[in-house]
Amino acid sequence: MNKLSALRKQFGEYNIDGLLVTDSYNRRYITEFTGTTGLAIISFKDAKFITDFRYMEQASDQVKGYEIIENRAMFQEAAKQAEDMGITRLGIEQENLNLKQYNELIGLLKIECVPVSGVIENLREIKSKDEIEKIKTAASISDKAFKHILDFIRPGVTEMEINHELEYQVRKNGATASSFDLIIASGYRSALPHGVASNKKVEKGDMLTLDFGALYEGYCSDMTRTIAVGEPKPELKEIYTIVLDALHLGISEIKSGQSCKVVDDKVRAFITDKGYGDEFGHGTGHSFGLEIHENPYFSSKSTDVLKTNMVMTVEPGIYLPGIGGVRIEDDVLVTDDGYEVLTNAPKELIIL
Repeated sequence: MNKLSALRKQFGEYNIDGLLVTDSYNRRYITEFTGTTGLAIISFKDAKFITDFRYMEQASDQVKGYEIIENRAMFQEAAKQAEDMGITRLGIEQENLNLKQYNELIGLLKIECVPVSGVIENLREIKSKDEIEKIKTAASISDKAFKHILDFIRPGVTEMEINHELEYQVRKNGATASSFDLIIASGYRSALPHGVASNKKVEKGDMLTLDFGALYEGYCSDMTRTIAVGEPKPELKEIYTIVLDALHLGISEIKSGQSCKVVDDKVRAFITDKGYGDEFGHGTGHSFGLEIHENPYFSSKSTDVLKTNMVMTVEPGIYLPGIGGVRIEDDVLVTDDGYEVLTNAPKELIIL
């Protein structure tokens, strides 16, 4: 089943007979268009793509199965096309439009407007063979960049210098860019789950958390490794062992049909039993693809179930304020008979 057919099958669930796609990631998914400007409008029978003069040639090359229309006044054109296509209840992506855009669109439409959420995102949860191959390539780029950065890290180098070198290596190995702003945190700053790089210098005895990813042909990877620069404190070595065991436990629970909540519960219970439940304050992982955070999530509140060809992170962590922290994260593909780990960089504690 192609993407348009799969999308149209969802219209009944949302009680719509057309969808206006404005979110850039959803637009890329459903049309293959990689430019920055355009709208897609899809009914049961028709699919139309609206863009401006700058992107007409690109759209003609990339967007297949759509009538391509040139108009800088894209909302105005979308409203006209919706009426011409016979749409009576047009779904709009309520989490994408700002209030000004929403009011403009409502003022133009002569048909009923239905705010919807997750119509295309639901399709994006299950990755195609092509998407999986791109994610695998992104993961392998992360592995190569990590191997290189181990030779770069030494006492006296700053987190920002590590950030720049790692970013360069990701691009050098074939990525368009990093898939998100890198998290580089050393020493006491490794207790910050999202500690972006600072001018702090790495010191002997520091734990150093490297959370980074590669963006390859639009698809992300997301990997975390924590290493030691010199011999760390015994307490930090202890929590490293706990986090690594929690990572292995979480990965071992992944299989098609498994509850996302169960995965989170088991990892959280393990860390809690070791005495560090309060120091593990975030979810166990999440899906990713075109975006670095996608549904579903490994969370205590999740009602989702894993399905074959979902791609998830598993990323337990323990954070001791003022002392340091540890997080280890792998990318994992859900398969028919279990899982496949996509990030293969070493996970045992590395002491430089």
